[in-house]
Amino acid sequence: MGMDRTALISVSDKRGLELLGPGLVEMGWTLLSTGGTARALREAGCPVTDVGEHTGFPEILDGRVKTLHPKVFAGILAAPSEDHERQIAELGIPRIGLVVVNLYPFRETADRQGVTLDEAVEQIDIGGPSLLRAAAKNHARVTVVVDAEDYGTVLEALRAGGPDGELRRRLALRAFRHTAAYDAAISARLPELAGLGASEAAAAAERLLRAEEVPLRYGENPHQWGLLARVPGEAGLAWSRQIQGKELSYNNLGDTSGAWRLVWDLPADGVVVVKHANPCGVGLDADMREAFLKARATDPLSAFGGVIAANRPVGREFAEAVVEQFAEVVVAPAVDGAAREVFAAKKNLRVLECPGPSGAGTVLRSVDGGFLLQEADLGWDGEERKVVTRRAPSEAEAAALELAWRVVKHVGSNAIVVGVGDRILGIGAGQMSRVDAAKIAVAKAREMGHDLQGSVAASDAFFPFPDGIESLADAGVRAVIQPGGSIRDPKVIEAADGLGVAMVFTGRRHFRH
Repeated sequence: MGMDRTALISVSDKRGLELLGPGLVEMGWTLLSTGGTARALREAGCPVTDVGEHTGFPEILDGRVKTLHPKVFAGILAAPSEDHERQIAELGIPRIGLVVVNLYPFRETADRQGVTLDEAVEQIDIGGPSLLRAAAKNHARVTVVVDAEDYGTVLEALRAGGPDGELRRRLALRAFRHTAAYDAAISARLPELAGLGASEAAAAAERLLRAEEVPLRYGENPHQWGLLARVPGEAGLAWSRQIQGKELSYNNLGDTSGAWRLVWDLPADGVVVVKHANPCGVGLDADMREAFLKARATDPLSAFGGVIAANRPVGREFAEAVVEQFAEVVVAPAVDGAAREVFAAKKNLRVLECPGPSGAGTVLRSVDGGFLLQEADLGWDGEERKVVTRRAPSEAEAAALELAWRVVKHVGSNAIVVGVGDRILGIGAGQMSRVDAAKIAVAKAREMGHDLQGSVAASDAFFPFPDGIESLADAGVRAVIQPGGSIRDPKVIEAADGLGVAMVFTGRRHFRH
């Protein structure tokens, strides 16, 4: 059997038709189309056969029924077999070898301010998903295209004799994901429009189904596969632009994401260093070089081979300081030409530009046999700052507490962070007891030669006993911020008062597991 040179084209997104249509006509294809797509193709100078003319059955019900016809679906679903060939030949049904369809804009309509349920329902496509599923099912013979970005690839393949099996399979899988995401969008948005309440889980599933897959070299370890799923239309690190360096790994992306979220939670201009999913350095300064030097000084040993994130554009001086020590990744909102010249000397260093965080509202992680979803721990709205000790923090201590509190949210629990107004001095992460986290934060700071006299500390959850406060006070900590909420809060407050430590309760914990 030769190539089936009939193409059915019916798209909501008209981009690229001026490339696709003439390209097919030039190769001798017959174009079947409907409505606005047919008009756009004719405007591009292409002869078009209306589907109604092809089937002998007119469009009816305001266009709701037009492609739903045996002559269309048999032309798509006929397998490359003698029996199917005989049946469609007896019925005079031409085979359709290319199906180009994308769906009514349900998602865009449903997201529009003030849209009604009826308006959204009218944008639920019926014929389009059926055509895509039929073509994708029969991808052994039919090429199916859902994205205008693929038009050039398909035309090139057709000119070379036809898409091979691998390309048809890949396009078919994309079509199935396209229809699955479309159905997920309906199930995610329709309940709210119908007054039944929103489903964050359904919305998260819909976003995942729309994701573009970017294979990674491997997962956390070389024997594990890895994949980045980027959601179209979203912002954030997944859509950053890599300027230079080796391919990003699974671990690179995980650490860089953590660094990127933290650096935008800082109370001022600053730089953070992350290593193995935990911050190991934080510094504040309007000068990004100075901010980096402060961040690196927190723990220079751990900073080696870390991820560096800045929340302001960076230049030559910053880059010169960074390349003095090995780093895996640098990410900033912008990297100027002078900085790029400096970074270029470290050809393996991965350098990313990203305008800002995504503000994604849902966090997804796996458990054995399923998934956990939760609302992301974003923002600080609704948190109190209640002084519970006799002594209130000074103005300088209050600023230092705010920095430490914003950092501790990004440290694995149990977490203690010790610092001053413009930098963090010690971090205790991922401990089974809070007093051990406090001891580690102090020990790390002392190991690096930091003076803790007059410093402050933040705890991601309440102190269950006074021993944590006592350990911090012995090291020189003079103010503490924590959520409060323990049945032993009175004892902890009493201990703080006895030690002259100011303490602030926030009323909200920030576990990170």
